[in-house]
Amino acid sequence: MMNVNALERDIKQFLEATDVLIEAPLADYTYTKVGGKADVLVFPRSYTEIEQVVAYTKENGVPLTILGNASNVIIQDGGLRGVVMILTKLDEVKVEGNRITAQSGAAIIDVSRIALDASLTGLEFACGIPGSIGGALYMNAGAYGGEVKDVLEQVVVITDTGERKVMTSEELELSYRTSILQKNNYIAVEATFVLEDGDQTAIKAKMDELTYLRESKQPLEYPSCGSVFQRPPGHFAGKLIMDAGLQLTRIGGVEVSGKHAGFMVNVANGTASDYINLIKHVQETVKEQFGVSLHREVRIIGDAPDK
Repeated sequence: MMNVNALERDIKQFLEATDVLIEAPLADYTYTKVGGKADVLVFPRSYTEIEQVVAYTKENGVPLTILGNASNVIIQDGGLRGVVMILTKLDEVKVEGNRITAQSGAAIIDVSRIALDASLTGLEFACGIPGSIGGALYMNAGAYGGEVKDVLEQVVVITDTGERKVMTSEELELSYRTSILQKNNYIAVEATFVLEDGDQTAIKAKMDELTYLRESKQPLEYPSCGSVFQRPPGHFAGKLIMDAGLQLTRIGGVEVSGKHAGFMVNVANGTASDYINLIKHVQETVKEQFGVSLHREVRIIGDAPDK
């Protein structure tokens, strides 16, 4: 059994006391509005603080989980052990010429708007992605024909031993919803994007168009984990789910959206277990009806609740 009070005391050696919370309910920080408690929840304000926490947890065998905006993740109802680090206080963004450098806690939507203000084109696709820069790098986020790897130049990462280093876009091995960050447990803390000079009116028109498409097709009025499944080869997950007659199927407080079958929404104080059970039901039904395996895009992390 982990001594949470001792862990809190040790972590406060590296961070301001107000940036360290004990037994914090993670549902307060997730897009799904579900998730159990974190033993110790921290909000670092500098790369050095991240390095110190990483090194401490590595040396002492303490579990460490990194969250950005927690928009494409389901945290189980039993919560997360050890230290959970949320990077949203690292949100500085700089524009230099046609380059934008953003810290990983910045919302990628905000960065796309900063690009618009600077008349830089290339990030329009990100104007509706609800995650952080760090999460977008981790997943190689994309939408409407664009993805992070198209405009990324380099990333500053902190390795699993607490070492800071710079990696090029190529070294990140970005592909469909994956990157080397996932494989090596690296923490992205800063990204530099190379964009092109553009016409501000045209950039805004494109962003307005994509925003309209997103708002008209996606169930933004409810908490959700975003797109639940990866695109299966030769198919669209949402269409398979719709054709299987699964829209509005509900388990507990979570249901398959009637607006977009690729989304599951928290309509009635649902739990992580509701999400997980509904995901399994949808996977089994689609496999049975169409012989297609749906693989999750959303990550499921944390401990199952005690029975």
